[in-house]
Amino acid sequence: MDRSSIRHQARYALTHPDRILPHLRRVARDTWLRLRTHDHVGYYRAVMKSDAARSPEAAVGSKSHKRWMAMGQMQFEYLVEHGLQPEHRMLEIGCGNLRAGHWFIAYLEPGHYHGLDISPDILMAAQDTLTTYKLQDRLPYLTPVRDLRLAFLPDGHFDVVHAHSVFSHSPLEVIDECLAHVGRVLKADGWFDFTFDRTDGKEHQVLREDFYYRTETLVAMADRHGLDAVFMTDWEHLPHKQSKIRVTRRC
Repeated sequence: MDRSSIRHQARYALTHPDRILPHLRRVARDTWLRLRTHDHVGYYRAVMKSDAARSPEAAVGSKSHKRWMAMGQMQFEYLVEHGLQPEHRMLEIGCGNLRAGHWFIAYLEPGHYHGLDISPDILMAAQDTLTTYKLQDRLPYLTPVRDLRLAFLPDGHFDVVHAHSVFSHSPLEVIDECLAHVGRVLKADGWFDFTFDRTDGKEHQVLREDFYYRTETLVAMADRHGLDAVFMTDWEHLPHKQSKIRVTRRC
């Protein structure tokens, strides 16, 4: 399904007339931000600034607090079931306002969680989450970044790297940059889990905010950077629209 096609958009508008006005607002914002920003990171930082000003929870894709809690818990429980231990050091790329992060921070040993985000505004909301859940003594690191080269982080430091709903909002050059550098910060037996919007047809994007990729495209990209990639089939059974890939350093 190509969600960027006029045919799809027309059919969607006929079946969801209540969403026409919000979509037109997104089109107007997209046009305005295209004129004011020079690259995708700058563009999406501006998107997050706009969304976070209205609702930090909605800015990370949750329409209600109940949904925000459920989505964070789902991510947390999945990683624990798949090997995350309290003594592990974890890097979360695109940590947002700690929808999943507050679960990880409470579970991991103090100082073992490091969250990154391109949006300073959403990281301010993350500080509020720490206060709300009384997690200050867990000493998490929250860092704004300009890119995903991870140059300021040490070699072989993290057992687990996690990126939920990051590549679904990223063009291929941003994903390629991350995959080119994430192996350096992973321990030899560490892993990197990321979600993405999957299509079995033509790869496409909608308003530079939502990107749809074929699994084989991302697997091949990981391979070029010396990473082995596995499609996580059991994730597909959970109540989420995205798919998940796990990559590990090649021995």
